[in-house]
Amino acid sequence: MRFSVQHETCYQYSVPVSLGDHLLRLTPRPDSFRVLQQNFEIDPEPVWRRDELDRYGTPVTRFGFSGETQVLRIVSKFEGETVSYAEPLPGLQPLPWSQGSMVEYLGAGENAPTHRFAGDLAAECGGQAETFLNLLTRVLFERFDRHIRMDGNAQSAAETLALGRGACRDLAVLFMAACRSQGIPARFVSGYQAFSETADGGRHLHAWPEVWFPGAGWRGYDPTHGIAVRDGHVALAAAPDQEATMPVEGGFWGNGVTSTLDYRVRIEAG
Repeated sequence: MRFSVQHETCYQYSVPVSLGDHLLRLTPRPDSFRVLQQNFEIDPEPVWRRDELDRYGTPVTRFGFSGETQVLRIVSKFEGETVSYAEPLPGLQPLPWSQGSMVEYLGAGENAPTHRFAGDLAAECGGQAETFLNLLTRVLFERFDRHIRMDGNAQSAAETLALGRGACRDLAVLFMAACRSQGIPARFVSGYQAFSETADGGRHLHAWPEVWFPGAGWRGYDPTHGIAVRDGHVALAAAPDQEATMPVEGGFWGNGVTSTLDYRVRIEAG
């Protein structure tokens, strides 16, 4: 699927501030997207810029500033096309899987309610891993209320399970915890999706989980939409937890300063 995306982020400060170094995760990951054209517009103009991959294979852009400003505006624009999964899944061992070498993606955070929730689903599908993942996706989509929450980190898996509701990032974290309790490596993904807008036509960053299949690599599931990820998603960042997928990181300093954040996302897909 072809995508054209414009993502504008604007910080405004009550008094002039000095900006620290910043980091962007706004370039699509090369393992699932082919970038045909991309550029950043940054105001004020950075005095240096460096592009690299982080330890998880996510493209990052670092840059720094001099002087003072009351506005930081970052516009990311790109066009390209998704790379869909071509290989079928291999035969998989029954659940639960034994812990292998991917300990970082089987991290802490498991709790008794989540373990019981995942264990019941695994038992229902006879321990078949692929069936479990499809069932988990469907259950989170059908039984949990979904809403948009603009601010804050993801809820814990236990909190989302108890509330029966959450934003896309909350459902992603619960999905990951359920998978990890069954020995399935899982990671958090931030990016864009082609399928839905808010009631006012707005667009936002999206979040979903990916799981690791031996012999097939990472595959995505989207419990917010109740589907396996194919060519309608653009991954920007992937990591064992949400904190390492934030689109913009950086600081500022000044006396008695307050700041506001505004952003706009435009997506054309087809």
